[in-house]
Amino acid sequence: MLYKLKGYPEDWIEKRMRGIALREELTDEWKKRGAEKDREYEILTAEISKATFGITPSEYKKLKGLKRENLRDHMGDFELILTMLRERTTTEIHRNENSTGIAKLKHDARRGGKVAGNSRKELEKELGRPVVSKNNYLSKFRKNKLLK
Repeated sequence: MLYKLKGYPEDWIEKRMRGIALREELTDEWKKRGAEKDREYEILTAEISKATFGITPSEYKKLKGLKRENLRDHMGDFELILTMLRERTTTEIHRNENSTGIAKLKHDARRGGKVAGNSRKELEKELGRPVVSKNNYLSKFRKNKLLK
């Protein structure tokens, strides 16, 4: 309901909600497999982000001009889809490998991120433009809506 009130379209909201569920599944997996501190979650998230998008979440937020806002709330469709792909892939790698400990989780996070990163690179080649951008999805959506 909050996203609807903020003006997001239904199809974006569905992706975002699915992304939230996948992120929760991944962090639950990390907890079960040995990640305990917030700092460890930050490290794992940075690894998976670098492998997918080539930048850490803090660099990504800076690129989009965000301070305290949630980065994912400002991602476009492809950014959200690739984020879901990397997190679902990483969760499955952890389960297949029965990984434990931060070092192994970090390695798996890089592998899961690389799958999404390879997809991003192929997509960018096909589209002829980068997926990662400074564009803020909500601002862009609102602007396009006002122009119609």
